[in-house]
Amino acid sequence: MNIKTTAIALAGTVALATAAWAANPMVGGAPMYESKNIVENAVNSKDHTTLVAAVKAAGLVETLQGEGPFTVFAPTNAAFEKLPDGTVDTLLKPENKDQLAKILTCHVVAANAMSDAIEKMVADDGGMHPVKTVGGCEFTAMEKDGKLMIKDGQGNVATVTTADVRQSNGVIHVIDTVLLPAS
Repeated sequence: MNIKTTAIALAGTVALATAAWAANPMVGGAPMYESKNIVENAVNSKDHTTLVAAVKAAGLVETLQGEGPFTVFAPTNAAFEKLPDGTVDTLLKPENKDQLAKILTCHVVAANAMSDAIEKMVADDGGMHPVKTVGGCEFTAMEKDGKLMIKDGQGNVATVTTADVRQSNGVIHVIDTVLLPAS
């Protein structure tokens, strides 16, 4: 191999390696760093201020900073705004800490589940795959029109709007609807 051929081959290898390793997406206008944990990244997203406040009120900061792995389906501020008026304020009260913790832990799976793995499970199960959460909820993962979706215990469907945000202790999938346990 001559020097020119070697240089072209090396450049091609570097380009393929760079394409294979995609940078984390920005979330809420902020970079998400693989070296930081779920809480360290979430606090920087302007789209997740309600979620961060709820995690603090529920006493889950230390847990979500833990080793994991965790998959968090992270509702945006707009997702929380879809809830009936006054719901978030009521849930943030100290006397509702247990109920808030239940709702939030129903957004967490004890695994590092990237979207391609979830999509494969959905396909392998004929279009719907049960998802058991840390909070004891069982939701249903599905795919429609190329979008990953999660149906909660009350029949609400959340769409994953940003998938595969890698963290040091797991992965975040941003969703557009708050998931709720069955009544």
